[in-house]
Amino acid sequence: MSFESDFAAHYARPALEGKIVAALEAAGKDPERLSFEDLAPVDEFHVGGRQATVDLADRLGLAPGMALLDIGCGLGGASRYFAERRQCRVTAIDLAPDFVRTAEALAERVGLGGRIDYREASATALPFAPTSFDRVTCMHVGMNIADKPGLFAGIRRVLKPGGRLGIYDVMRTADGAIAYPVPWASIETTSFVSSPAEYRAAAEAAGFTLISERDRRDFGLAYFRDLQARTAAEGVSPLGLHIPMGQTAVRQMVNIFTNIQRGVVSPVEMIFGVVGA
Repeated sequence: MSFESDFAAHYARPALEGKIVAALEAAGKDPERLSFEDLAPVDEFHVGGRQATVDLADRLGLAPGMALLDIGCGLGGASRYFAERRQCRVTAIDLAPDFVRTAEALAERVGLGGRIDYREASATALPFAPTSFDRVTCMHVGMNIADKPGLFAGIRRVLKPGGRLGIYDVMRTADGAIAYPVPWASIETTSFVSSPAEYRAAAEAAGFTLISERDRRDFGLAYFRDLQARTAAEGVSPLGLHIPMGQTAVRQMVNIFTNIQRGVVSPVEMIFGVVGA
């Protein structure tokens, strides 16, 4: 299979909105009377969930009225937070059509349909004019992108002078085999986990300067341990990340936790600014 077909198969989620609506009802929610907070257990598809999104927003200094591009938006949890809580003007893209359609439908359900522009588009071929955005976010995106220099060059083109880029990716932190499947890939051929040094080099070549960097391993492990404890005490919630993860959800969760625990990978947050801005 080609990368494109492998990628499409990994992220294919037919009837995804219907499954989420059914889970909302099972969790005691009215799908016609939702707040964006009601969706947080299912639509924050990255290590640390909503807290990781809040932390990245704080580090980026998001402010009302900023034009923000969310690359690899998934189900749109982070983009809805940026629009609702930070009052940004959000454009959100993803390459997985099932996720884009569902993100748009969920935004409509929580009254944010007119405030976020969802599009199916590639992170390495951004369909936007130069200097279109004040901020760009990439949360758990780079693991599916082989061309890191192309990713950073495209983001640099669409950022305004003085703009900032926030990256929150799972990065390689030691030698050793990565156990698959994981949330971003079913097999090794669609996984492009890179080291923090490789990210820094690609960013520098594109005209970025590193403002801050932190390894969030302890934060990530605490997140998974808390999730495990709640599941043991309360059982599996109808509304959770097992919905977007699909049939191998349990194995994916076990593997990503184990990979981080072994020190082979870690969730790393990086904030970049434009050189000379």
